[in-house]
Amino acid sequence: MIEVPIYNLSGQKVDTLTLDEAKLGGQVKKELLKQALVMYHANLRQGSVRTLARGEVAGSTRKMFRQKGTGNARTGTIRNPVKKGGGHAKQKRPKDWRLAMPRKMRQAATNSAILSKIQSQDVRVLENIDLDQPKTKVMAQVYKSLGIERSCLVALAERNEAVERASRNIQRTTLTTVSQLNAWDILRNRTLLLTRQGLEQILA
Repeated sequence: MIEVPIYNLSGQKVDTLTLDEAKLGGQVKKELLKQALVMYHANLRQGSVRTLARGEVAGSTRKMFRQKGTGNARTGTIRNPVKKGGGHAKQKRPKDWRLAMPRKMRQAATNSAILSKIQSQDVRVLENIDLDQPKTKVMAQVYKSLGIERSCLVALAERNEAVERASRNIQRTTLTTVSQLNAWDILRNRTLLLTRQGLEQILA
């Protein structure tokens, strides 16, 4: 069992939530996390590069001069790859770099990522996150009171326009919902900021 402290917006500890590691897989599965990160990273690649072959560039198909008798090296059309403006000899074609993982493996990787953040004490859980006004200054003060100094992933139980407007101008802040959490977003941010309701949704 792990005890996770619950804070208010002023950074004061108001409660403790007892968490069973078994609900998050029991242990951090490093090999699974590596596989998930490789997949998410590969899926960022566009693979849309494309160059023209000699048959696709504009230009005449007429042989530039006769084969023999001119003293020049034999050549064909102006589309030849050795000519300026000619096509590529080994042209690039679009390639799909995407990798895939079964849904249950992706979910297990997400749970392992959350468990690793909890074990390393990089999770902050708020009792609630109801802001009086959607101002960046207010959210920055919440970060300061919780000791969040580097990148932060804010995962809400459901979308909250006030929190979104207050957080979007803070550098290195990523906003998401608990239902959209994934191992990539969790691990590439130093701190995971949740609400009690959001953490209970994850454990459920």
